[in-house]
Amino acid sequence: MSARLKLGAQALAVGLVALLLALLVWKLAKGSGKEAEIGKPAPNFTLSRVDAPGRLSLASLRGKVVVLNFWASWCYPCKQEAPTLQAATKRWDNSVVVLGVDVNDPKSDARKFARTLKLSYPLVHDNHNVTSPKYGLTGLPETFFIDRNGKLVGHVAAAIDAAALRHGIERALKS
Repeated sequence: MSARLKLGAQALAVGLVALLLALLVWKLAKGSGKEAEIGKPAPNFTLSRVDAPGRLSLASLRGKVVVLNFWASWCYPCKQEAPTLQAATKRWDNSVVVLGVDVNDPKSDARKFARTLKLSYPLVHDNHNVTSPKYGLTGLPETFFIDRNGKLVGHVAAAIDAAALRHGIERALKS
């Protein structure tokens, strides 16, 4: 193969890689168009419980503010934020529900995580990634705030601290 032909093939390969990279960046920026949007109704789901027998539907919590937290037992930032979420369940006892959605995790690991951290808020299991794509997750942990009418009013795409949690809950309570 001549040097000119080899150079042309290399340039074509680099161009193809650049095109694929550009498509990936565009897809990440644009998303699938199905992600949850602030100001719109929160996508409903029904998942099996981690903390109790049975299933739980997001719609069954209508009338209360919901702090929807996506997590996994293997996620270090999830472990760091769990006590903050637990504290919120005590502070806003009757008007706010913290709901944890365990993703990409064996149910037994999720139960151990909840026992170790003494979590008392409801936990559901989404090991088949039914729910997380509806919310457009980019990583773990992520937290969404849902008002009493089921509308998304806030989102934190990282481990949540007490100030951000309080702000999101207060915003949802005022909606």
